[in-house]
Amino acid sequence: MGVVERIPIVLDSLPGGSHMVNAVDIVVNWARSNSLWPLTYGTACCAIEMMSASMARYDISRFGSEVFRASPRQADLILLAGTITEKMVEPLLTLYDQLPGSKYVIAMGACTINGGPFYYDNYTVVKGADRIIPVDVYIPGCPPRPEALFHGLMTLQEKIKKESIRNPWRPGPIHVTPAEDRWGKTAKAWEAAEKQKDLEQAEARAKFKAENPDYQGFKPVRLPPDPNPDLKRTPGKGVGLANGELWDLVHAAFPQVGLHRITEPDRAKVDALPADVPLDFVVPPDQYLAFANFARSHEQLNMELLLDVTAVDWLDHFDLVVHLLNIQ
Repeated sequence: MGVVERIPIVLDSLPGGSHMVNAVDIVVNWARSNSLWPLTYGTACCAIEMMSASMARYDISRFGSEVFRASPRQADLILLAGTITEKMVEPLLTLYDQLPGSKYVIAMGACTINGGPFYYDNYTVVKGADRIIPVDVYIPGCPPRPEALFHGLMTLQEKIKKESIRNPWRPGPIHVTPAEDRWGKTAKAWEAAEKQKDLEQAEARAKFKAENPDYQGFKPVRLPPDPNPDLKRTPGKGVGLANGELWDLVHAAFPQVGLHRITEPDRAKVDALPADVPLDFVVPPDQYLAFANFARSHEQLNMELLLDVTAVDWLDHFDLVVHLLNIQ
């Protein structure tokens, strides 16, 4: 037990001691609430609004939160501004653990609060920062404006001012409720309602026909044909080597190289592809340099232009995506 936590035990038992504890609470909370030191930590687009709040027009220093610290050991507030991915969980936990208590967290933006537009069909985004670390204040929006950030900051200040050394700061709870697929539930409920409606309409039509046997029905109105029918995709003409020829050259030099989304590729499967669809070769990592040199130096391939290099993060591994072009 720290010295500060022992102050109420000693003073509350003395005449007038509780007033001294209250006075200490007021002074300490006033100082801490008006000298918040945020960590320099922006995760996505909401960080732009956080940066804007610290500029001259909005001037976050008016709220005693001017100095953004580059080290968690010198900060007591994390402004989570943006999307949090699974890859960021461990670094975020490390940063939170390195913050000295008392420490606070503000979740800024829909992505930080519950995953936002990435809530469904995205395996990489955490469905809420409070599933990782305790969150004190939530600021909804996509993204929330600097004024909303200031409102959240003042809300946190009011929370700090209500704290007491009689009940020292402790980390809050973590949200452990599983993410709910509300979209899937709504779709199933809608499908069930449509089936029930169709059933009721069928029963109503049968009842009407039984009660009105002479009813001849109505003449359907014929609509004019669609002047803009859907056009089928017309494959473009192949330029340079045909896909089959390209496959033969590569497969002869690199038998272990495959094709993306084509199991056990061969010449027949490659020839069946549209002429203007580029081949997506899947190259083992240890053969990448040799393959790149082959594609660049082979007299028939001559892939002299590197269009793009990017990557896909699959949590347990990365896929490197390289676009090559023969400009001739």
